[in-house]
Amino acid sequence: MVKGLSIFLLSAVMLLEATSLRASAEPSGEEKILAVVRKMISVFENVEDFTCETEVTYYNEGIEDQQWRIKFFFKKGKKFRVDFSYPYRGVSIFYRGGDEKLTVRPFRFLPALKFRFSVDAPIAKTPSGQRINQTDVGYFIRFIFNNLKSIEQRESEFQDDGERIQFLFWALDYIEGKSLEKYQVFVSRKNWFPLRVERYNLEGKLVELIIFKNYVINSHLEDELFVT
Repeated sequence: MVKGLSIFLLSAVMLLEATSLRASAEPSGEEKILAVVRKMISVFENVEDFTCETEVTYYNEGIEDQQWRIKFFFKKGKKFRVDFSYPYRGVSIFYRGGDEKLTVRPFRFLPALKFRFSVDAPIAKTPSGQRINQTDVGYFIRFIFNNLKSIEQRESEFQDDGERIQFLFWALDYIEGKSLEKYQVFVSRKNWFPLRVERYNLEGKLVELIIFKNYVINSHLEDELFVT
């Protein structure tokens, strides 16, 4: 009887140790998120150009306020172009990373008509206060990585259904880097680009919703697309 009890206790201890080892070997949610973001950075560094359609909904105190629909063009060398379909249909914005000014072309049928503005000009910012150099996918990926490394995560969520990955992280806002916010991000496993970003303030109210669609990657965009 004593011998049988000893064997039982030994087996229980071994089972607990094995379970503990498996638990310690399993990456935390934060580690899983960091691995995904590192993969996103690695993929993006090898992208020569891409286009995507973007729908952005802005909220005021959690209530839908404005919506923008745009097509975003990027080419290595920090060349950006944004074509509006709503609300400023026909308006195009051109920018080269590092420049102090951007170019706005209000009418596509009048390409000679254009205006130059500072990147900090209110007219050149989104309703949430973003400058054009803060709207790039690459900027957002680096923003995630930097905040995961520097901001204590209050909570982390991670889900992977084989086609897309969903995760939550905390960060200082990507406008001024002052207010703590929560971001829910959905990433495609097909191309490792973001599909959807939900931005919440500290009180849990939705501030901004971004949906990315119809990515076309490395299609050899012509330089003329970015010339004003």
